[in-house]
Amino acid sequence: MALLSGKSAVITGGTSGIGLATARRFIDEGATVLIVGRRSAELETAASILGSTAVPIQGDVTVAADLQRLHAAAAATGQGIDIVFANAGIGDAAPLGEITETHFDSLFGINVKGVVLTVQTLLPLLNEGASIILNASVAADKGRVGTSVYAATKAALRSFARTWANELAPRNIRVNTVNPGTTDTPGLTRLAGDISSDSVQQFKNERIQGIPLGRMVRTEEVANAVLFLASDLSSFTTGAALPVDGGYSQI
Repeated sequence: MALLSGKSAVITGGTSGIGLATARRFIDEGATVLIVGRRSAELETAASILGSTAVPIQGDVTVAADLQRLHAAAAATGQGIDIVFANAGIGDAAPLGEITETHFDSLFGINVKGVVLTVQTLLPLLNEGASIILNASVAADKGRVGTSVYAATKAALRSFARTWANELAPRNIRVNTVNPGTTDTPGLTRLAGDISSDSVQQFKNERIQGIPLGRMVRTEEVANAVLFLASDLSSFTTGAALPVDGGYSQI
């Protein structure tokens, strides 16, 4: 039997990268998936790729009204929610001394506030035994130059998972984080162009340095880890952080 047969899932930031790869993996394992994205064109493209078991919801995780529409769409299925993958997030770099209010507010708004609002809005719909997965990062445990604000947002998610795992244990709801390392996504390519005067490939090569397995993470590898945390294979795992980083944060 498929690992997620009959399950209902919500994935924010589901139109590209890790979110899209995870939506595809969930659907392959039998789930119905509501994918949330801000941009209508990307959302339509993702929905066409995923097929009829994907329900596209346009919305911004920092906007309460958009999340209420997501809540209504999930409630309309009549089956509750079994999995929430709070994946929507952004990355940007600024060293101490160059951190602006815009940089700070943008990262904390989407990466932290957006996760809180998403989970809290959907909480009444979560079924007994549901799984919540927060997309954190190995940055939560490392001190890469220029990433202090980004890393702090991901450390916040690690803290949320610990506390929420305790708070939701009476409902048998598990809360964990997946902590990817440098992942080959469109977002990483955009970031490389924004902060590096060198070629995108050189930027990526620099990121690979220090990874024992000698390459970046593939989106499908992160999706496999999220699938584990979403399924009954991890039925006794909660409050944990699962690194998917080729050993970067562990060795």
